Amino acid sequence: MITRCLKRGILILCSIIVTNVIVRGQETVSTFLPIADPYILLYEDVYYAYGTSQSDSFKVYTSKDLKSWTCAEHLALHKDNSYGNKWFWAPEVYYVEKFKKFYMFYSTEEHICVATSDSPLGPFVQDEKKPIREEKGIDTSVFFDEDGKVYLYFVRFTDGNVIWCAELEENLKGIKEETLTPCIAAKEPWERLLGKVAEGPSVIKKRDVYYLLYSANDFRSQDYAVGYATATSPLGPWKKYEHNPLLHRVEDLVGTGHGAPFVDKEGKYRYVFHAHKSLTEVNQRNTYIVDMSMSHKKGVSIGGNLIRPVVSK
Repeated sequence: MITRCLKRGILILCSIIVTNVIVRGQETVSTFLPIADPYILLYEDVYYAYGTSQSDSFKVYTSKDLKSWTCAEHLALHKDNSYGNKWFWAPEVYYVEKFKKFYMFYSTEEHICVATSDSPLGPFVQDEKKPIREEKGIDTSVFFDEDGKVYLYFVRFTDGNVIWCAELEENLKGIKEETLTPCIAAKEPWERLLGKVAEGPSVIKKRDVYYLLYSANDFRSQDYAVGYATATSPLGPWKKYEHNPLLHRVEDLVGTGHGAPFVDKEGKYRYVFHAHKSLTEVNQRNTYIVDMSMSHKKGVSIGGNLIRPVVSK
């Protein structure tokens, strides 16, 4: 993601990598999954991946096994169907049974937006081409609580990048401004190695505890990393885990962060995240997946069984 600025490799067995393309002879076989700020939706036995790329729209990739991915023929969201003409970042997609629709929350031109579709492949379209709020913001993520209330977590530029939360209106296209509440600011030493940035929020709940996962530092930092905080309410107050960060410099990867938890086909938690293109280049960032677990006593753990997804040609 960003700090009020423009947004936001890797050896494969027995293959030669040239500019992030695996080549056998002269035949192009596959590439890394080239999205940052990734999000994975599991719907009807198919995984759908969305994220930030170096374009003015959103692509969507599909997979059956999390390892091999295919880019859909058509864009998930084209800028012509959206407010904004540039800086399309961090999409997340949810199926809302109540409305029989898929909702994509994202930011463009540093404003938070929502578009809908009848399919996870899109096309996603804004009914009204305007942002959710007039004030600038980025990095949207939605949490559906058990009591039927729905909350939007996002970044406001209030003394750096700060994570805020508000309850969404019933139609999920506006927030209840009176519920707007600060959640996470970059204050700890590990969070301020480059910039004053807390971003990329995701919230999950286990028993009566809410877990807010987030990233800190400027995304261009090799020490971009993931931590978490807990609360007994979706609006906080939030207590940061004392042993943060959870995810930082995984194997040969740097700039690891801005991901999202998801549940796989076996019912296990995974965490999808991005890392820098290489030790010397930031973009195009690529997507990776690791195991994740939660327990009431041990809290959140992220790591192990690293998957390096590729896009089949």
